Amino acid sequence: MDFCQAQVKADCVELLSRFQLTNSVRFQTFSTIWKEMQFSQIYYGTVNHREKRAFSRLILDTAYVFFLPPYSFQIRVGGLYLLHSLYRCQITSPPEQIRLALKDWDDVKKLEKDAVNAQHHDAVYILRKLTSDKAFCFTAMPTTLVFKKKRKVERAALCEEFLERPSRPQELINVELLDELSKVDELYKMLKTSVSSESTRADSSIDLVRKDLVPQLRSTVMDFYDWQHRKDGADEGEDSGEGTSSQQECSRRAQLIASIKSKAYGEAAEASKSRRHRQVEVDFSSNVAGPQHASGYIRTTKPSLKARTYQSIRISGDLWNEAATSSRIKCLTELDFGPEGKKKKNNKFKW
Repeated sequence: MDFCQAQVKADCVELLSRFQLTNSVRFQTFSTIWKEMQFSQIYYGTVNHREKRAFSRLILDTAYVFFLPPYSFQIRVGGLYLLHSLYRCQITSPPEQIRLALKDWDDVKKLEKDAVNAQHHDAVYILRKLTSDKAFCFTAMPTTLVFKKKRKVERAALCEEFLERPSRPQELINVELLDELSKVDELYKMLKTSVSSESTRADSSIDLVRKDLVPQLRSTVMDFYDWQHRKDGADEGEDSGEGTSSQQECSRRAQLIASIKSKAYGEAAEASKSRRHRQVEVDFSSNVAGPQHASGYIRTTKPSLKARTYQSIRISGDLWNEAATSSRIKCLTELDFGPEGKKKKNNKFKW
């Protein structure tokens, strides 16, 4: 089922993109988009029971990613609605559960708390409904451990359009807050002025009023907002191919590293343990030494173990033959009586 993972993710992204354009977190809005796309027919392509269960596992794991950070609150709520709808529309019996890792439980509870504080009762009801129906399978890890699995797992790329922008200062400093802050500032100035005028001796230590507080705060927030837009534009320009200077800098740095390595190869270094029996000589007569100049190295290799064994056997055999011919070692194993010690042959009896 891994071959259709990209297509399943593309369908989920399309559904959540349409939900994001509505700027709503209501389940009724999500349900309308679900019916327009006829998303419930996604299970109809499987044939046998094994394929149905495997595909249900795949699509639930794909939709589960959008239920977690770092996506925005709206996308996470949409991921919750997507998990609920996919869980209810399964055609397998019993239905496949949603794997929920223990490390993600804190994020789920934080999402529920934010939904309660914002009075998004649709999201709270669906999350608690899934929990009461035991739709979640609490596991130690988000994915199943399989023996002989690839050690390097490819991580899915995040959807940039679904990420939450760091807009906390803009949300905190709004028009109403600035108006209230300006009124408080004017009142504080009046009180300080009255106190300083009524006192017989004016003290500079009581002058705690910051001049132009509200305009400075507003200009700071606007500068941060403009900086965000400039940064986003710069990132898009680099992605579109306008970052030629950065590419030139990278190529220049790569050339510098290559030159440093070529100079370092000119010095004789200690050989590794697997090559210490080989003698490597460096020719220092050449001006440039590097791995690309093969003439600068003279490598002497020893004969193999097989050749050395045959040579030792041949040498030992020659020594044995030479010793046998010079010292007549073979005579030690034979009985030799000499010319006078030889026995006389018994002549046959003649009648």
